[in-house]
Amino acid sequence: MMTVESTARTTEPAVGQGRVSGTEPRKPRRRGQRRERPNIGAGIGAGLWFVIVAVPVYFLLATSLRGQGDYLGEGPLSLPTGLTLDNYVRVFEVGFANFLLNSLIVATGAICLVLAVALPAAFAIVRSQNRFVRATFSLFLLGLAVPAQAVIIPIYLIITRLNLYDSLTAIILPTAAFALPISILVLTSSLRDVPRELYEAMAIDGAKVSQTFLQLVLPLSRSGIVTVAIFVGLQAWNNFIFPLVLTQSQETRVLPLGLWEFQTQYGTDVPGLMAAVVLSALPIFALYLFGRRHLLGGLAAGFGK
Repeated sequence: MMTVESTARTTEPAVGQGRVSGTEPRKPRRRGQRRERPNIGAGIGAGLWFVIVAVPVYFLLATSLRGQGDYLGEGPLSLPTGLTLDNYVRVFEVGFANFLLNSLIVATGAICLVLAVALPAAFAIVRSQNRFVRATFSLFLLGLAVPAQAVIIPIYLIITRLNLYDSLTAIILPTAAFALPISILVLTSSLRDVPRELYEAMAIDGAKVSQTFLQLVLPLSRSGIVTVAIFVGLQAWNNFIFPLVLTQSQETRVLPLGLWEFQTQYGTDVPGLMAAVVLSALPIFALYLFGRRHLLGGLAAGFGK
């Protein structure tokens, strides 16, 4: 007994010293356990991808902060000898604020219109057992196979007959129409992830269809709504063919057409154009930062079923 107690007393200070010093004994490596080796191929691929992404970003930012003479004399990828903000000042002198406001109106209007139509349609497709509703869903999906360039002449005729030519509404309506098929598909997949028991619980509690839609569908389909909002916003922000064909005045010009102001018959003001591109990309970048958490969830909705 004395030998056991003396052994325990002699071992306790060693353990205490180990805890105080913060050191822990190394765990013995088991037989057959391999050491983790660095993935050299993945590192090389990541480095190449970084170069592919970083070079255009560097060209965009560096060119927007250099003068026209510096750009033409030193080359596009050279380090700028002097930084200047004159390009950004010149961007606002050609009416960039008006172009930005028009693009914001078009993007916001298209997003609101698509969500107002696509979300109730997706709810009806998921909850209804009517064959007519399912056939309508298949009809919507046929819109994915129709490119805008193929029907631009009928769209032009419809817009002129409605006396909407050369207005922002003429851009919003076809943009929202061509974004509806993919938006309904994404929202339908998102609503199918909602458990059926929740719908039944709402029905047992006596909730109406409108209450189920507002209190259950809207909160649980947030990822799909954000995904559709980002997709429609990008479509409206980068759309070129509808503003080109359906508008003509300076007051209704949006950003894709506004970039033409930096191109003349004698050449292109590349530094000013890059400054306009940087400013036009900031709202989309902010929209992505706001909805990046819900974007992947909305895109992956419905794949588990």
